Amino acid sequence: MEVMILKDRLPRWFLTLPSWVRRLTVLVIGSIVLIAGLLMLVLPGPGILVIIVGLAILATEFVWAERLLIRARERAARVVGKLRKRKDEAGN
Repeated sequence: MEVMILKDRLPRWFLTLPSWVRRLTVLVIGSIVLIAGLLMLVLPGPGILVIIVGLAILATEFVWAERLLIRARERAARVVGKLRKRKDEAGN
């Protein structure tokens, strides 16, 4: 559903490109962002956030990326919930 919002924001000129050009462009840009996010897991930077952004870019054209994006967002929400719970327990 959120991917549809992103698709609505794409410039109209991009949507007029042939589908193979659009898919290739999204694949290249999304893959670069995704790889940067993976590198940021071991290097300084917001790795998980960049991975989610890369998957969101890829999910505009690829169903498999949309499935991975949903799983990644659910997992990130669980981690945040656990961290908040730990913080609340430490505060008491």
